[in-house]
Amino acid sequence: MGIAGEGVAVKQLSDILLEQGLVNDEQLVAALDEQQREGRSLGRVLVDHGVLTESQLVAALAAQIGMRFVDLSEQAVDGSAVGRVPGAVARRHCALPIAIEEGKIVVAMADPANVFAIDDIRSMTGLDVRPVVATRADVLAAIDRYYRADSDLDDLTNAMSRGQDEEDDLSKVKEIVEDAPIVKYVNLLITQAIRDGASDIHLEPTERDLRVRFRIDGVLHEVMRSPRAIQSGVISRLKIMADINIAERRVPQDGRLSVNAHGTKIDLRVATLPTVWGEKVVMRILDNSTAMLDLADLGFREDNYERYARSFTKPYGMILVTGPTGSGKSTTLYATLNIISRPEVNVITVEDPVEYRVAGINQVQTNAKAGLTFASALRSILRSDPDVVLIGEIRDHETAQIAVEAALTGHLVLSTLHTNDAPSAVTRLIEMGIEPFLVGSALDCVLAQRLARRLCTKCREPYTPDREVLEAARFPLEQDQPVPTLFRPVGCPVCAKTGYKGRLALHEVMLITEEVERLAVTRASSAAITEVARSQGMTSLREDGLAKVLAGLTSMDEILRVVV
Repeated sequence: MGIAGEGVAVKQLSDILLEQGLVNDEQLVAALDEQQREGRSLGRVLVDHGVLTESQLVAALAAQIGMRFVDLSEQAVDGSAVGRVPGAVARRHCALPIAIEEGKIVVAMADPANVFAIDDIRSMTGLDVRPVVATRADVLAAIDRYYRADSDLDDLTNAMSRGQDEEDDLSKVKEIVEDAPIVKYVNLLITQAIRDGASDIHLEPTERDLRVRFRIDGVLHEVMRSPRAIQSGVISRLKIMADINIAERRVPQDGRLSVNAHGTKIDLRVATLPTVWGEKVVMRILDNSTAMLDLADLGFREDNYERYARSFTKPYGMILVTGPTGSGKSTTLYATLNIISRPEVNVITVEDPVEYRVAGINQVQTNAKAGLTFASALRSILRSDPDVVLIGEIRDHETAQIAVEAALTGHLVLSTLHTNDAPSAVTRLIEMGIEPFLVGSALDCVLAQRLARRLCTKCREPYTPDREVLEAARFPLEQDQPVPTLFRPVGCPVCAKTGYKGRLALHEVMLITEEVERLAVTRASSAAITEVARSQGMTSLREDGLAKVLAGLTSMDEILRVVV
């Protein structure tokens, strides 16, 4: 925490906690007793037992020494104040300038007794320093948020573009990509994307420049444009890092690279695509912590979770998760595997590529050049005594046929399919050439999924919409029912002025009942299957989304953006 004096004046701190209603007498007596027994500070004992949060303790300690406490997640930060102190100095001292008041620079510090930090900032800015107190975690997070790599990237861009021809000779590529500015530029770009919580980095050559965009919470944001002169060096550097052939620029290529960011190993999946202005590169950031998510954390409503759980707890059958690219299908499947995977269960996956590496699971990477396709890998897997098989994606008839046969012979098969909704998965498998009676028998559940941005809880604003607007959006509203209060985005420093922070999933869970199975056998349309499934309790993606709008989790505009 960093505030001097935490272990002294215990009586005064205890009085402050009681006055603020943060603890009661019973909790305080127990904490004081433990403090005397173990020799730890009173505040640390209360935090360890969950009586106080870190922020509440630091606020109380600030009051104890007569200083102001700021919550940086809610505090507006003045960009001109931030610009007066270099990021390296802010990180070294864990101190963030947040405002200029009465000719003094206000600095949020984890340790306001750090005279070296105060002296450094005073001499650097020429202003007297007014320290305020914040938690160390909040200061570090805010430093990452406000000291972006943009200015460093601009400097490096200028350095690299000087003296480089627009088209670099291949013989010079090795020399260029090992040049320090190129290496630093690529590293900074990746680090900034990870800090911003991006899921993808797009490097797109245009006629005049190189455009860089980050996909954050499902939406692309342009972060910078660099001179076209650096394009070849940057893309070649990424191809070398991802072990991709740098001499081949005419066909799409795929690779993988790993970086260390904030002490954590992050994998990136790299894909190149030849365009008329040069090669476009897209990097998907794969955070392994995503694979360890709990299924209950993915935003399932209770009824949908129960329907889905009924399927994955069975010993055999096929479960399909459907949706477009980037809709969280892999995350949902891995979260499901985390529940299914036990020491007595043999789980084998076949993927292209293996996105998340998970302990305790046998993961197979396809390799078309070596003849290891989905279909050939599946045949081998079924001879390896699996209980559960995860197939990255069903792309063709052969893979679909083996998957269906595996589900019919006592295996639990999980896979993904690209369809617009859950009922369409049945007709899609039949279109792939699978016999309708086999589809009905093997398939047990289809989960359609989309991702919507979650409203920022710090700045969301309640409002009462017009009834006509709700009716146009097909909101489930009875004639005599009052118009509900909904929430809309506003924008604050916490959510980078977007009004949204994080994402949540929308679900449509269709169980394959006898009635749906009969429709599959007769090759019924997806509309007919939808009608029966809805009569049996299936809620559509839109209905699930509107329920989450009503719960204040997301906005009406966001649901209309992601579902029909």
